[in-house]
Amino acid sequence: DDDLQRTCGLDIKISDVEYSGLSNARIDGKEPIPTLEEILSAWPNIRVNIDCKSDQTVEPLIAALQHGDVVDRVCVGSFSDRRLGAIRDAIGPRLCSSLGPREVAKLRLLSKLTSIKSFAGAHAAQIPLKQGPITLTNKQLVDHAHEIGLHVHVWTINDAEEMHNLVDLGVDGIMTDTLQTLKNVMIERNQWTNNPN
Repeated sequence: DDDLQRTCGLDIKISDVEYSGLSNARIDGKEPIPTLEEILSAWPNIRVNIDCKSDQTVEPLIAALQHGDVVDRVCVGSFSDRRLGAIRDAIGPRLCSSLGPREVAKLRLLSKLTSIKSFAGAHAAQIPLKQGPITLTNKQLVDHAHEIGLHVHVWTINDAEEMHNLVDLGVDGIMTDTLQTLKNVMIERNQWTNNPN
């Protein structure tokens, strides 16, 4: 989201406000917007996926990841190869990161043509189901990603039937706006666990 309309009912662009100016903002009118540090300290046993969406977030994210022992609990992705590269360079090989856009295109193409051995610095392919008319997430790509040690996380999936199809393909994670739908799908499949680890 570029603004706080959907989550907080506020017509405020996120890029136009400092965190200190959000003290009265409430998610769904109930909860304050937490900082990354608050999320990581409140739930010390969960893993967090972070999408670095703007150039302005790179340095603060690097600082947050270098503070304490949180690097092993996060996976960083970005639609910018440059931002992702800067974070990988600063944090080093301990960082779990997703493929950048160029790497996703390469994985998609090479999964059809030949086997590649790895993508330096990446641990996951976090991809949409489709990019325009092209289906990115298919059995061939998932199998190839697994062969070279990559997890496959698909976003943003809100439909139960699509969730079932993706689990059938063998994806490792589904990002959704409808958590209850995903939970129901996993319960139906006898794959739900209350253990966040």
